[in-house]
Amino acid sequence: MNPRIVNLQEKKIVGLKSKMLQHQYGNIVALWKQFMPRKKEILNTSNSELIALQNYSDFGNFEKPFDIWACVEVTDLNVIPEGILFNTIPKGEYAVFPHKGMDASATYQKIMTEWLPNSGYQIGNRPHFQVMGEKYKQGSPDSEEDFYVPVKRR
Repeated sequence: MNPRIVNLQEKKIVGLKSKMLQHQYGNIVALWKQFMPRKKEILNTSNSELIALQNYSDFGNFEKPFDIWACVEVTDLNVIPEGILFNTIPKGEYAVFPHKGMDASATYQKIMTEWLPNSGYQIGNRPHFQVMGEKYKQGSPDSEEDFYVPVKRR
């Protein structure tokens, strides 16, 4: 596992959010089913990518609920459709891992148990997110996306 380390500039995002506990994967599906029909109402998107974001109040304590977002990046926050929420992904250093297939939890497990302990980094206090671009194919073993993990040097 050799991620790219990037210094991300702040991203403005709009979408829908929900609370979730670890292993409540049905919440993710339900959120995306709500968001996708509304995506066409967002006229100021920066690109065609989708963003799945997780915002942990206490990363590592998976007994606490955390926020999940189904969203897109926008050029500004001046025009937001009614009922759509906004947020920002703060600037900072991220390790970016390519992921192929539909078993995201296995990739995330490898990141946390294999890469992170040997990396010289620790988890930063910013959202984790996945970017689903042109190579993302819902439900396909050939699907590709990028996992963004907030990091800071130890």
